[in-house]
Amino acid sequence: VEAMQELERKQDTQRDAVAQKAIRQHKTELLSDPDSPFSGNANGDVVVVDFNDYQCPYCKRMAEDLAALKQEDPDLRIVFKEFPVLGTESTLATRAALAAARQGKYQEFHLGIMGLRGAPSERAIFRLADRLGLDEERLRRDMNSPEIENNIQANYRLAQEIGIRGTPAFIVGNQLIPGAMSPEAIRELIANQRDGS
Repeated sequence: VEAMQELERKQDTQRDAVAQKAIRQHKTELLSDPDSPFSGNANGDVVVVDFNDYQCPYCKRMAEDLAALKQEDPDLRIVFKEFPVLGTESTLATRAALAAARQGKYQEFHLGIMGLRGAPSERAIFRLADRLGLDEERLRRDMNSPEIENNIQANYRLAQEIGIRGTPAFIVGNQLIPGAMSPEAIRELIANQRDGS
């Protein structure tokens, strides 16, 4: 049992080292990609990068927590990396969210889709778009644009390089945090980043 635990510790350490190296190499893509929507302070002193999927129940919970953190922390920036890994509905919702960003409504759309129960159907997506006052014809056109497809593919490549295998996954500083966290844990990561630890 001890030998197995030691092996697991070594594998975790190696995985962390690979992730940290990849995060450093891809810092610009993670933090400054103009195709990645963000919320909060554009010049925030701490950035949380959020890889998410619209069908992931943990992502849904984290979306609310991140929105609340953004409200309480005026120096926080949250970068969203759309990472649809749970099927066609996830991909459809991702395309719609990125298209909504082109009409200046990403955050409202993102939270609206995350707030849906069950899979985000086409009907639910366009009902939300209508409620938010989006131009549906433009939304549909943008959803099928090569730029949005390229954005999604770039996020897949980035996740693979860093070693992200599922959602949610977060990057704060050079640290990869796979899985959901409590608001307290996120606050602690942000505080540590500000302290330089």
